[in-house]
Amino acid sequence: MVSNTSFAEIAALAGDPARWSMLNALIDGRALTATELAQVAGISPQTASGHLNRLTQAELLAVEKQGRHRYHRLASPAVAQMLEGIMQVAAGRPDTAPRRLVTGPRDAALRYARTCYDHLAGRLGVALADALIAAGHVELATDGGLVTDSGIAFFARLGANLEKSAGTTKRVLCRPCLDWSERRPHLAGVVGAVLRTHCLSSGWIRGVEGTRAVTITPKGQRALQEKFGVSLS
Repeated sequence: MVSNTSFAEIAALAGDPARWSMLNALIDGRALTATELAQVAGISPQTASGHLNRLTQAELLAVEKQGRHRYHRLASPAVAQMLEGIMQVAAGRPDTAPRRLVTGPRDAALRYARTCYDHLAGRLGVALADALIAAGHVELATDGGLVTDSGIAFFARLGANLEKSAGTTKRVLCRPCLDWSERRPHLAGVVGAVLRTHCLSSGWIRGVEGTRAVTITPKGQRALQEKFGVSLS
């Protein structure tokens, strides 16, 4: 049973306007830096750091390190459910519009679809990852992933032999890569590279000269809808 002390602590942490703004910015599943969360809350990075430490210690937030960057995300679905419940109760009360934060590259084409090393990123990369996860072809954890038997069969039907590709390299077969603009994972490792190569060789996407952006061809729009259930406007 939850103690009154624990309940009061969580309520106080979530009830602070700055901390609420930061928690609310993460409810869509993204992971953001301390600087970005400070911008959302309208406070200094130093003040935000103190708030984030308290939220992390209370296990409302989790920290994910990628390269030299540290990203903050909600620690669990239970935290998101708590926030949604509070918002439901508060619905109808007058409030100011939340600050809108645009993450990642300013170039809309790069946010839409681009390469990240040898795999796909942006809205396209995340949408493909979501589709493969929803279909049960891929399972992702915070620091790793796997391709299921149905996933291996799915890629084989596409004409992409994952097992053969994995056998020629020491790379990890599947892992999540936190997307710079979407702040949700796209697929990296062998499966990410195979997916990008297949999309290019099939004429579904086309590189844009002088940039990492890629465009989806009309053929690709049809194929992505038919084979993955992905439709990007």
